[in-house]
Amino acid sequence: MNKKPQRTKNRGHRENRGTFGKWLFLITVGLFTLFIVRFAYIAINKDVQHVNLRSQAEQIYTQQRIIQARRGDIYDADGNALATDTSKYTLYAVLDRTQKSSDGKPLYVKDRKKTAQILSQYINLKPAQIEKALKPKGQAYQVEFGSAGSNLSASTMQKIKKRHLPGINFIATPARQYPEGEFASQIIGMATPKVKTKNGTDETNLVGQLGLEGYFDKELTGVNGLRKDKQDVYGYQIANSKQVMKKAVNGDNIYTTLDSQTQHFLENKINKAYKSSNANSMTAVVMEAKTGKIIAATQRPTLHAENNPVWRNMLVQDAYEPGSVMKILTLAAAIDTGHFNPNATFNSGTWAMGGGKITDWSSSGWGTISYKDAFDMSSNVGFAHVEQDMGADIWMKYIKRFGLLKRVNVIGMGNEVNGYTTFKGALAQANTAFGQGITVNAMQMMQAFSAIGNNGKMMKPYIISRIVNSNNGKTVKKVKPEVVGHPIKASTAKKVLGYMQGVIYDQKGLGHDYQIKGYRIAGKTATAQIGGAHGYSTGDTNYLYSFVGMAPAKNPKYIMYVTLRQPQNLKKPATKQIASVFNPTMKMLLSQQKVAEKAKRKVITMPNVIGETTQKANSQLSKKGMQVVIVGSKGKVKQQSAEPNQQVLTDQHVILDAGGEYRMPDISGWSSADVQQLARILKLNVKENGTGYVTQQSISPNTPIKRGTTLTVQYEAKN
Repeated sequence: MNKKPQRTKNRGHRENRGTFGKWLFLITVGLFTLFIVRFAYIAINKDVQHVNLRSQAEQIYTQQRIIQARRGDIYDADGNALATDTSKYTLYAVLDRTQKSSDGKPLYVKDRKKTAQILSQYINLKPAQIEKALKPKGQAYQVEFGSAGSNLSASTMQKIKKRHLPGINFIATPARQYPEGEFASQIIGMATPKVKTKNGTDETNLVGQLGLEGYFDKELTGVNGLRKDKQDVYGYQIANSKQVMKKAVNGDNIYTTLDSQTQHFLENKINKAYKSSNANSMTAVVMEAKTGKIIAATQRPTLHAENNPVWRNMLVQDAYEPGSVMKILTLAAAIDTGHFNPNATFNSGTWAMGGGKITDWSSSGWGTISYKDAFDMSSNVGFAHVEQDMGADIWMKYIKRFGLLKRVNVIGMGNEVNGYTTFKGALAQANTAFGQGITVNAMQMMQAFSAIGNNGKMMKPYIISRIVNSNNGKTVKKVKPEVVGHPIKASTAKKVLGYMQGVIYDQKGLGHDYQIKGYRIAGKTATAQIGGAHGYSTGDTNYLYSFVGMAPAKNPKYIMYVTLRQPQNLKKPATKQIASVFNPTMKMLLSQQKVAEKAKRKVITMPNVIGETTQKANSQLSKKGMQVVIVGSKGKVKQQSAEPNQQVLTDQHVILDAGGEYRMPDISGWSSADVQQLARILKLNVKENGTGYVTQQSISPNTPIKRGTTLTVQYEAKN
C-alpha cells in the first residue's frame, strides 16, 4: 500500500530534472549563440563599446617618435654664429633596485657615497648634500638635484657619463647657445624652451622672446618630423609592417650686417665707459652713411647683466629728449629754407617768450654772439630764435621730413616707439628746436642723420642682410639699402657738415675732445635735461649726454651716435667718457679704410686653413701677403681669427690657434683691433691705455700664458 506513492514521487522528481535540463540546454545554446554573434560582430567591425580595436592595437604596437627640427642660426656679416642650437641636460638618479639590464647589471645607484663624491666634482653641491638627496624619505623611483643638476652643458654631461656611474642618467632639453655672450645681445635677443602638447604628444620647442629671436620666431622655427613604426613587445619592428617617416624641416638662417671686429671693439669700449661712469644706461650705434647698414650697435645694461638686466632694445623701445643733437636738424631745415644767416647776432643767456623762458646751458650767456657761434657753443637761445624766424609750420614740416614722430620699422627691431611732442604754443615749439619737448628713439635719429652724411638722401637703417633657407641654401629674403626720403638739398647737407666741423675744431666749439689725429671729424655734442612727472631733473648727474660724429667730415663713410644717461661718476667729464668710446672706434674704422684705399685692390678672400698643419697654413697665407701669427704649441690649426670667405686685407694680422701650450707673441705696433682679435682667440682680459698702436705690453713676448690672464697694453699714435 505504501510503495505506490513512492514511485509516483520519484517519477515527479525525474520529470522536474528533465524540464530543468531542457531549459539549461536551451539557455546554454542561447548564450553560446549570443557569444558567436557578438564575436562575429567584433571580428567584422573591430569595435567594442565604441572602442575601435584596430586603432587600439595600432596604438599599443605603434611607436611614435618626434624628430626635432633645428632652429635656424643667426650670424654676423662674416658668417660667425651669434645664436645656434644646442641641448641642456638635467641630471637624475634611478633608485629603484629592481631596475637591471638584461644581463643582470644594476641600472640604479649602487654606491651612494661614491656617486656623491664623483657628482660633486661636476655640479654645485657638496657630497653630503648629494648623498642626502640619494636617500629620500619613503620609496622613490628616481630623484633629481634641483637647479644644481639642471641646465648642464653637453661637455659636463659627457664628463659625467665617462665616469660610468650606475643609475645616473640625463634628460635632454633643446636650448639656445650664444657663443659671443653680450655681443649685441639686445639685438640678437633670446629663445627659451616651451612645452606644447600636439596630437597627444608633448613637444619641447624653442620660442623666441626678444630681439631677432622674437621678431623672426616664425622663420627661425622649423617643423618637427615624425617617425612611426610597429614594434612587438620586445621593441623589434614587426615584419612586413610599414615605417612612416616625416622629415623635419629646419628653420631659416638669419644673417645680420654686424661686423664682428667693429662690434667686439665697440662692446669693449662701451663696457669700460659704462663701468667707469657708473651710468644709468648707455647706447652706441655705428652705421654706414651711404647705405644705412648698421655695422655695430650695443647698449648697457644688457639682458645678460648680473644686476638689473634690461629686457628691451633701447635703440627703438626707449623714447627720450635728444637735446642739442637736434640742432643739426634745425640748422639743416633753416639753411634749406633760407632762414639761417651765420653772421647775424643775438643776445645769449636767456630769452623770455611764450609765457616762459629759454635758458642757455651757461645762464649768464656770452653776450652778443653770431648764429654760427650759437651752433659751435650750443646756444638754446640762438636756436629758439632760428625756429621763430623759420616759423613753427616750416619746422614741423621738416621734423616730419626727417622721419621723426613715426616708426622707422627697422627689420628685426620690434615694439618701436613713435616719439611725441605737444608742439603747442611758441615756447613748446621753440624748445623742440634744441631737442627738448620732443621725444625720439635712436634709430629715428640715425635715419635723420643719414640725410646730413649722404648728400640729402635719407637712408633707412637696416641690420639684416638676408634670410636663407637652411634646407636648400636658397636666399628667402634679401635686404638692400633703401632711400626713404630727400628732406634737404645736397648743398644744405654739405653746409651742415661744415658747421659740424666747427664744433670740433673752432676755438669756441664744444667738441674738442672728439678730435682724432690724422682724420677730420664732423660732430655735435648734446646735454639734455631729463624730464619727469614733476618737471626736469637738476644736477650734473641727471642729464642725457650724447655725441654724434661723422667721418671723414667732407664725405662721411660712417655715422656714430653715443648716448650716456645719468652718469653717477663725473670725475672724468661726460664728453671724455663718450670720447673714450667714439674716438678709438671711429679711428679703427678710418684706419682700416685708409689701409684699404692705400692697398687699393689688395683685398682677398680668407681661405679655410682649419685642420691644416701650421707650416702649410703659414706658407699659404704668407704668399697672399698676410701677417701670420701662430699661437699654440701643437701642429694643426684649430681656429683662425678671420673666418673663411671673409674679405681681408693682404697686410692684415691673421692669428692661427694651434692649441696646446700658449706663449705671448710680440704685439709691438699692433692696432687695438688686432689686440682684440688676439684676446678673443686666447680668451684674455685686455686693459688698454692711450690710442694708436702698441708700444708696451704687460706680458713679455714668449712668456707662457693661460686663458683668462689680464693683458695691459699701452698705445701711442704714430707720427
